[in-house]
Amino acid sequence: MTVIGEEIVALGASLFARRLTHGRTGNISVRVDEGFLVTPTGGSLASLTAEDLALVGLDGTHLSGPRPSKEAFLHAAVYRARPGAGAVIHTHSTHSVAVSCHAEVDPDDALPPLTAYYAMRVGRLPLLPYHAPGDTALEPLAERTAATAHAFLLANHGPVVAGADLAGAADALEELEETARLWLLLRDQPTRPLTPEQAADLQARHGTGTPAGSRR
Repeated sequence: MTVIGEEIVALGASLFARRLTHGRTGNISVRVDEGFLVTPTGGSLASLTAEDLALVGLDGTHLSGPRPSKEAFLHAAVYRARPGAGAVIHTHSTHSVAVSCHAEVDPDDALPPLTAYYAMRVGRLPLLPYHAPGDTALEPLAERTAATAHAFLLANHGPVVAGADLAGAADALEELEETARLWLLLRDQPTRPLTPEQAADLQARHGTGTPAGSRR
């Protein structure tokens, strides 16, 4: 667990330094044999230590360590829905949050595939209706959504992204944020996203949106 803890700490500091989250927002988890290790409630990803991490079961039970993030239930929901997921990241990344507030996005798929890497690393991006942070009423919907999409947006809140491992989840989160930024820059301009056939081909090659039990 020490190595996993160090990886979570390093990623948290990196996300904060690059303003992919800010203040005391965002949470990171990694699956372990007993459930998952997750960042604490009320902490900043800029100043984590491995001792700050909590161990939580897949049913959401706090097993040991400090009090976990109040959104640990979202991580538990994703892990239950996606047995191949090894890590989950939730942030308040500025451009992704801006998209989650936009009145005109499609709740079934909030962003178009503007780039090949977005299609490969993110794929479909559902937008879940607003719930207050920490509202566990969101848990069953998050679990159903995660069964068919490894990334989704929380309305007026931010992205939740799963990956086969911590690096994969971080890559997808960063690709989502950059595509959100592109979409906001281009939203008043004519654009040429990938065609459905082009996006489907990339997703088939790279496993984006594969069945929940598959390891990507």
